[in-house]
Amino acid sequence: MSASELNELKKQLEELLEKKFIRPSVSPWGAP
Repeated sequence: MSASELNELKKQLEELLEKKFIRPSVSPWGAP
């Protein structure tokens, strides 16, 4: 796997996490 491929994966992961954190209802910690 090349560095650019890793960077792409990282970017997609971070975007997914951001979307999760924007909606607390889907928060992994079940925030109030």
